[in-house]
Amino acid sequence: MSLSIEALRMAPADLPATLREVVEYRKSGLSLNHVVGCPLDCAYCIRHVFDNYDMKRPHLVMDDEAAVAALTTHWAFRPHRTPIQIFNRATDPFLPRVKEHLHRTLELLDGQGLTNPVLVISRWRVDREDVKRMERLTSLKLTVLVTWSGIDDDRIEPIDGAVAEKSLATLATDAVRTKRILYWRPIIAGINDCDDVIGRARELARLADATVFTGLFHRDQIRAHMRSIGVPDLYDSAPRRKIMPRLVERNILDGFGDQPIFRKTSCAVAFAHGIADYNGHLGIESICDICPKRQVDICAAAHAEPSRERIAALAREAGLATGTIEIANGRILVDDSTEQQRYFIQHATGFQVHDRSHPHLPGRHGRAEEGWE
Repeated sequence: MSLSIEALRMAPADLPATLREVVEYRKSGLSLNHVVGCPLDCAYCIRHVFDNYDMKRPHLVMDDEAAVAALTTHWAFRPHRTPIQIFNRATDPFLPRVKEHLHRTLELLDGQGLTNPVLVISRWRVDREDVKRMERLTSLKLTVLVTWSGIDDDRIEPIDGAVAEKSLATLATDAVRTKRILYWRPIIAGINDCDDVIGRARELARLADATVFTGLFHRDQIRAHMRSIGVPDLYDSAPRRKIMPRLVERNILDGFGDQPIFRKTSCAVAFAHGIADYNGHLGIESICDICPKRQVDICAAAHAEPSRERIAALAREAGLATGTIEIANGRILVDDSTEQQRYFIQHATGFQVHDRSHPHLPGRHGRAEEGWE
């Protein structure tokens, strides 16, 4: 695939309002997305949900300095604590020219002496010069998550998996301070969950500081696109959560044996850096049953139930009603909340926050019902 290396154009005036908001709170942190548009054509891309899939050429929404200011002055941002993601919603951060904005953004944040965890997710080429530039950072806890799926259907994923494999190998050779994660996704039952793919994932995992496996967001927009390119429905439902059937998970865990692998991204990031999980998954014991003991010990040492006064203060700051908040079974329970409100409290306390209307059922680890009936 040939990609243009011309300078980025400014985003058009009719860019959807959701994409003009360059800072958004997601589970893995405040997400900064001041570049939008991607030519990689992964059929399952979340950009379908943001009405941006047809923008193949990356565009700049605002300059890097303004974007960093928007992030660090956001009401939910906490220096040295709030996890950050860069370019994980509407482009790939290592595309030509896009990566110049990635590096500049990282350097601006690092120059402020911030030690926040920063996640950069890519399936494109990470070269030695990229690694050298990232290795010069001195403060941020930077993690590059290399997306690899093992899918060989060009309709679903036209990018050769060898691209991601080479990026992971480059990071393994040249990165020390910058941590690297094999981000095995999306795993789809009957597509890339066979023994051969599991075996290849296990081989690649040896190049990584940690490995995460996760399922498919099978939203209505994504399913409609799949149908339009001739891909039969991958699942029956189109739920709000990722689909990872019980049997698929069991086969993966059996295939990895005693080699570490994680269900949750923040758990893998924590393991790679030797820190506690900023999402506080330790409160949900069944999630941690596959974690290495040394990581469980690190998380246990940092995991403490926050006071009700602190939770109430954070809830008020997030604009969330406090009357029905309670702590039960290792989690904070709330009502009528948005994801931004929940994740703000979760990251501020290192304690899981769940809305009663979207319960996390035992053993399912926050996944969709399909495959767990």
